[in-house]
Amino acid sequence: MANLCQICGKGSQSGFAVSHSHRKTKKRWQPNLQKTTIEVGNIALKLKACTKCIKTQSKIAK
Repeated sequence: MANLCQICGKGSQSGFAVSHSHRKTKKRWQPNLQKTTIEVGNIALKLKACTKCIKTQSKIAK
């Protein structure tokens, strides 16, 4: 649960890294999570959110 966006729930994805010779090795892609503070009304919440959610929240706040 450590690599999970607390707003949208985006998490890790797994798959294969494929080389030029087409050998496959397991790979994990992590979401770009940042610690941020978001104001909801008069309450400031500290949470881990992906950068896409942070960008969307800043658009809504304007």
